[in-house]
Amino acid sequence: KVWLHFVWSTKDRKPFLNDDIRQKVFQHIRENAKEKEIFIDFINGYVEHVHCLISLGSDQTIEKIMQLIKGESSFWINKNGLCKEKFAWQDDYFVVSVSENVVDNVRDYIKNQEVHHKEKSFDDEFETFLKRAGFQRFKDKND
Repeated sequence: KVWLHFVWSTKDRKPFLNDDIRQKVFQHIRENAKEKEIFIDFINGYVEHVHCLISLGSDQTIEKIMQLIKGESSFWINKNGLCKEKFAWQDDYFVVSVSENVVDNVRDYIKNQEVHHKEKSFDDEFETFLKRAGFQRFKDKND
């Protein structure tokens, strides 16, 4: 098994995913993923982002999984009028491999997003992910 922890946000980090919408979106993502043979072990998030623990299939790529999940779910959200304005996901996302021996820890982390984000912003969390994984963020040349 290849375990991956995906994190992505709403476009411009707008807080579209309130309590009512969030659970509907997560349930739809689960159902859509199952139809496409994407194994989502755990999904949760907060008002502007999603965490998802996925077991990668032998013929799946990270890019294709994100395309299928993000593209279809944003279409579904807009088609069903869940948001007052046009919904979109941010183009980028974060993904890191997860060792089998820490899968339970990642599940617990994902499960406790609402509590976690009462104390720490998504931006702070994202910076922590980048540092922990040894990634560096680069600004666009126009910034």
